[in-house]
Amino acid sequence: MKIFTLLFTLAFTAFSIVPEVANVDTSESTITWTAKKVTGQHHGKVPISSATLDYQNGKILGGTFEMDMTNLTVEDITDAGSNKRLTDHLKSDDFFSVEKHNKSKFVITKATTTNGKDYELTGNLTIKNITKPVTFPASVSAKGGIIIATGKLTFDRTHYDIKYRSGSYFENLADKMIYDDVELDVKLVASE
Repeated sequence: MKIFTLLFTLAFTAFSIVPEVANVDTSESTITWTAKKVTGQHHGKVPISSATLDYQNGKILGGTFEMDMTNLTVEDITDAGSNKRLTDHLKSDDFFSVEKHNKSKFVITKATTTNGKDYELTGNLTIKNITKPVTFPASVSAKGGIIIATGKLTFDRTHYDIKYRSGSYFENLADKMIYDDVELDVKLVASE
């Protein structure tokens, strides 16, 4: 009986992969958003309030990042009044309803790689308390105990009840139309 217990324990330990949680430096990590419309585009930043990377044997196994929507910024408009108008509008119920939903989050559910550098990350993106699956390409580099993960996550804003001036829901918008896809350029900097 003792031999069986010992073998079971060894087998269970050998097949249990407990990933190490890499500490993500939120001050070095960035998320840059880009939204396009018929007449141009806008971009800015969304601060990362918290993040983790599950890292084992040089590979990403999982992780999460949380975005602080209350501090979303617009970076392409230099006029202070115009910048504030767009920033306030993005935080309004027409877009992200920040007063009701001050955090957005992405949780990795699957990380696929053939070389430990180029990944396909699948996970759940939650915006306005609506969660949908998203898959996007990412790259990971590790040197001197520092892990840098970068990727471009594109999501359809209408899946999160953000329909303002969407050509999928409104007709005759002409040059007032805003495209549905929003891009998030994600950079996570972590230490092992």
